[in-house]
Amino acid sequence: MELIKMEKMSVKPKRISVSEKRQITIPMEYYKALGIENEVECIMKNNCIVIRAVKQDDNEISERILQDIIKEGYKQEDILKEFRKRKAKVRPAIEQMMLEADKVAEEEENYTVLEDLFSEED
Repeated sequence: MELIKMEKMSVKPKRISVSEKRQITIPMEYYKALGIENEVECIMKNNCIVIRAVKQDDNEISERILQDIIKEGYKQEDILKEFRKRKAKVRPAIEQMMLEADKVAEEEENYTVLEDLFSEED
């Protein structure tokens, strides 16, 4: 069997069963190599399914929002207001990604990554 390079680790390709409920089990060596925690992102591209680890949790998102606000020089009294405004954009952005993922799965359009949704361009 041919080895596939995964960043700093090489693993053998594996054949995985799909349950009646369309579920799969990710092999432990893939799971560990990718640092998968609670979620993965699933994308269909070029007739393949790409599964990648989602590494950000809600606290990380909040911290990044606060870091950006502080870096941008907001006054102390405006930080909380700006944080709430930006935090409110997170769920709609995720919902938009899910809609796009459905369209990608149906081969209707290209996919967007998280960085595209939270770019500096508004």
